[in-house]
Amino acid sequence: MKPSANVTFIFASSAPELTLCQDAMIGKKLGRLVLEYFGPEAVSRYDLIDCFDQSIRKSKRLLLRTNKSLKLLLPDGCHMRQPCSENMGFVADLPEGAVKAQLAGISPLRTLLIVGRGTISSWEVVALDRNRKTHARAYFQSFQAEGGNKSVTLVTVKGLRGYDKAFDALTALIGRLRYKDGLKQDVASLYRQLIPDYHDYNPKPDIVITREESSFQAANNIISLYMAIARHNEPGIIADYDSEFLHDYRVSLRKVRSVVSLFKGTYSDEQTQDLKQAFAKLMEPTGRLRDLDVYLLDRQHYFDLLPGVLHDGLTIMFKMFAEERSKQHKVIAAHFKRSAYHDSISQLANLFSHSDGLQRGPNALQPAYNYACDLIWKRYRKIGKIARAIDDDTNDEDVHELRIHCKKLRYLMEFFSPLFDSKHIKRLLKPLRRLQDNLGLFNDYSVQQEFIKDFTDSHRPKNKEQKFMVAKTAGALIAVLYQRQMEERDKVVRSFIEFDSETIQVLFRKLFQHCGK
Repeated sequence: MKPSANVTFIFASSAPELTLCQDAMIGKKLGRLVLEYFGPEAVSRYDLIDCFDQSIRKSKRLLLRTNKSLKLLLPDGCHMRQPCSENMGFVADLPEGAVKAQLAGISPLRTLLIVGRGTISSWEVVALDRNRKTHARAYFQSFQAEGGNKSVTLVTVKGLRGYDKAFDALTALIGRLRYKDGLKQDVASLYRQLIPDYHDYNPKPDIVITREESSFQAANNIISLYMAIARHNEPGIIADYDSEFLHDYRVSLRKVRSVVSLFKGTYSDEQTQDLKQAFAKLMEPTGRLRDLDVYLLDRQHYFDLLPGVLHDGLTIMFKMFAEERSKQHKVIAAHFKRSAYHDSISQLANLFSHSDGLQRGPNALQPAYNYACDLIWKRYRKIGKIARAIDDDTNDEDVHELRIHCKKLRYLMEFFSPLFDSKHIKRLLKPLRRLQDNLGLFNDYSVQQEFIKDFTDSHRPKNKEQKFMVAKTAGALIAVLYQRQMEERDKVVRSFIEFDSETIQVLFRKLFQHCGK
């Protein structure tokens, strides 16, 4: 064991850990060392903090707020503290300190939320020699979750340089403590214990498909998976904690619509059309709010595009964006609370979870592997045909069509990726995503020009001077966006050359051309 190392244990029990700890440890000897107990500190309340996507938990850390301070438990059981205000907001909103610095990798778009509450007490057991010099320490932190029936104790054994034997002996002793369900693991394991109604959230879940299952079964499973993710975001959209709730909701439903559209012949033509309309109807009310979110999130980008003399007009424009955004959110929150919405989306979810009411198409019973090869190969060939015809005289509509087909190909490859070698799929997706990025920016710049023109035509400031400033700024911004659009168009051709390389062509043929025959 390395000197100054840490080992972390977690113990769950229905009995008080303090009593168990004292009975099992205090008074025992580790060779010539004696174990002595210090504590406990006063019991205090804690809030368990994380983002909705559980990014702090996934980084194997635990963030607590107690006594107006933040405490971050690291994977090795060590911790750091810093002051904290009552309203936390985003990581960027925290006061400067050690915890904020450690959380720098957390998404700036996700707000910090209280995901659990309870009480905490802590104490320490120290291994002392006859001169009362410390050779090793064990820090105990006992949690009682609000609404839970078990207490959970996090034990971190701290080694001191030069005393490896004492560290090993104390670690072994704690490892032998016979608490019910005692486990040696990292601090992230506390998460499930401290949240009685814990559930894992992953907006990009692993899709499970076997080669033999039917296309009908695969489609239903994928749709059910993404519908559950979409529904999980509804409370966050209503509460308006951050813009990512709506983003994840729309992405999930977009993938559902893609399955309905791309899995040709899985459902009957009539069923497919009905489903397309039903899911389009679900997404339609949220489009305007998402558009405004995107512009507000990219505020700094737009200020960077224009010289300072035009920033006053941008400030007025973004104020109008924010005002409309506030109104749109109230409309969407009311929409999500209506029984008509709940009835509609619940009926759709039940349709796929039970599937008896779905009309099967001519390809419904086709094995997923053969079906995937056929769909992916045909889409890949269509992309090649369109992209090789693009030159300086090609209409923008043809470039947009290429973007749509690339998105469909990527979705198909991601949906069916469990059926193929993951290394090969990743190798193919890398240049495809790069091509998609260029096509996406090309499309974004085009859409942004239309949005700004339409917005300024329909949202005119009452003040004449402000009206002139906004009009001048909008004109300049549209010109810059058009220039960026043309630059991105040139990059599309270069990105396609990479995607259309001999190596990529050979790999596509190897994976998809003949495997379904």
